[in-house]
Amino acid sequence: MNGAEKRPEEMTPEELAAADAAADIDSDLDEADADEAEESGWETPPEDASPDYEAVIGALQDELQEARDQRMRTAAEMENLRRRTAREVADAKKFAVSSFARDLLSVSDNLTRALTVVSDEEKGGAGEVWKNLLEGVQMTERELLTVLDKNGVTKIDPQGEKFDPNKHQAMFDVPDPSQPNGTVVQVVAPGFVIGERVLRPAMVGVSKGGPKEAPKPAAGTAAAGETIDKSA
Repeated sequence: MNGAEKRPEEMTPEELAAADAAADIDSDLDEADADEAEESGWETPPEDASPDYEAVIGALQDELQEARDQRMRTAAEMENLRRRTAREVADAKKFAVSSFARDLLSVSDNLTRALTVVSDEEKGGAGEVWKNLLEGVQMTERELLTVLDKNGVTKIDPQGEKFDPNKHQAMFDVPDPSQPNGTVVQVVAPGFVIGERVLRPAMVGVSKGGPKEAPKPAAGTAAAGETIDKSA
């Protein structure tokens, strides 16, 4: 029989002192637990109380909805990232030759100048050798423009078009009353675009002093000599 199973009258003074100390410790722990529960505001539910299933279900539904929202946001972000990456890859492929194509434009300009310095009369009086040389230069220019076009670089020749500062660079004004004001009447050097980007603007001469374009009539107004049927 150990000391915990002995009756008080059978215990030695040392065992009685140890038992009293253990009882004091248990009493202090019980009082501390009670104080902590009182400070926290929690009350120990009765043993026969049933759990609040509706509150538990509501909390789980909120967590589920939050998880769904998070999943949808993540899916939207991933889709945006995929589209942005695909667009950047497509732009990289389309404009990868921009720098190289821009360097080739000077070659095209030199070929064009070589052909323009020879007049039609000189071409007609040239010998067979010179005619073959000129034809070779013309074929080289056409082949170069064809190669550029295959790689997305397109030549723009705005002769007779309205001046567009986004695609044209005005080099000088040309007094020409027969042309509407702001019309490209002379192309010094053609322009080139790659995709929707201007690789080099066309260098042009623009008419000045000619008649301005007639403004378009607003909706609901009649042009000169016309009447509006208000009975409709």
